[in-house]
Amino acid sequence: MRAAIWIGPLLAAALSLPVLAQSMFRGDAAHSGVAASSAPRQFHRVKWSFATGQRIVSSPTWHDGAIVFGSDDGHVYSVDAATGRQRWMRRTDGPVSSTPAIADGRVYAVSYDGRLYALDERNGEVLWKFASEGERRFEARGLHGMQPKAQTFPDAFDVYLSSPVVADGAVFFGSGDGHLYAVDAASGSLRWKFRTGDVVHASPAYADGTIYAGSWDGRLYAVDARSGQQRWMFQGGVDALIHNQQGFQSSPAVLDGVVYSGSRDAHVYALDARTGQERWNVFTDGSWVIGSPAVSQGRVYFATSDSALYRVVDAATGQPLQQHDTLAYVFASPTVAGDVVLVGVLNGVLQARDKASGAVLWEFQTEASRANRGWVLTAERRFNGPLLYASNWHEATDVAVDRQSSVGSFFSTPLVVDGVVYIGSTDGKLYAIE
Repeated sequence: MRAAIWIGPLLAAALSLPVLAQSMFRGDAAHSGVAASSAPRQFHRVKWSFATGQRIVSSPTWHDGAIVFGSDDGHVYSVDAATGRQRWMRRTDGPVSSTPAIADGRVYAVSYDGRLYALDERNGEVLWKFASEGERRFEARGLHGMQPKAQTFPDAFDVYLSSPVVADGAVFFGSGDGHLYAVDAASGSLRWKFRTGDVVHASPAYADGTIYAGSWDGRLYAVDARSGQQRWMFQGGVDALIHNQQGFQSSPAVLDGVVYSGSRDAHVYALDARTGQERWNVFTDGSWVIGSPAVSQGRVYFATSDSALYRVVDAATGQPLQQHDTLAYVFASPTVAGDVVLVGVLNGVLQARDKASGAVLWEFQTEASRANRGWVLTAERRFNGPLLYASNWHEATDVAVDRQSSVGSFFSTPLVVDGVVYIGSTDGKLYAIE
């Protein structure tokens, strides 16, 4: 049974958030997934690419002519948006698979070393570091039916870290230690921390004085941004047997008093932002929804993992409006950019779809995807499942996921600024496409 639990009266709404277009995950603090400018309806060229030392699952953000992003090589990068030339880079002690947030001259990023970094936006110098109780991936016994059944396995599909959101003078983020944190944006001192039942790698969204974030415990929480007190909690599905169909890995989007989120329990939910009561849900036939929904002009845009579908539903009712085959799993969040919707696919293809019809307008395919070393993809650019997942024993899933990433997968969410699309790939490159 899925129900909302009300924990007391709402507090007064906080001061309104200043406009920080494209300077944090999904564009703004509410994570609506709508870009500040239109994407091209035709592919012209790769304007530039910038190579890092490892895969990029972080999504790029933009401020004052700079593209800022993280890499699994352990660095945060600032790159000139026009030329692709490096402005600075700053090393952390772990992969940076979170999306940086930029506010008031600072860049905030979460690293797998368990720290939130505040960097000087001009030169990348460390202003302060805040240490959580430590990072880890979601793990469970017999996860996804892996053997031996009594063995605890970390989840190879838990690829993202929680991306910070900045509001009301605080930085909010989730951690593998199971907490949501609020840290003073200027000093790095702890304001509060809120404990959930498991890993929090979904990125929190902020709206009207409330932080919304899901946890791998299968619950989505609304927490007062000032006090850290729970306002309500929504219980999603729980899979006590193999823990496959549970957990909010998707980050919520908040618009017009409604919270939209996908879940690994194979649903997309629309919840009342004030009470947490369910307005509607869409069942995705057993397939995870990892990416965050994009919400624009009365429609909700999302994509699925195993069933490899791009879907559009009515924001008020959840009724289906479009459904199209993406050919391979989608973990990245879609971006609505004018009359184009951008969808990054794990087979190394970036799709640009017509917003009205869903038809593919153009595609960009990485060289690694074209090369398809090891026959990771079929001739249709679908994953070669029988080859990749021939065994469910011990580390076989980790090996399969690594092989999937060899084709330049797009875990990164597309950013659009001034008609240019910026996106990272597991081939270690950040691309600027026009």
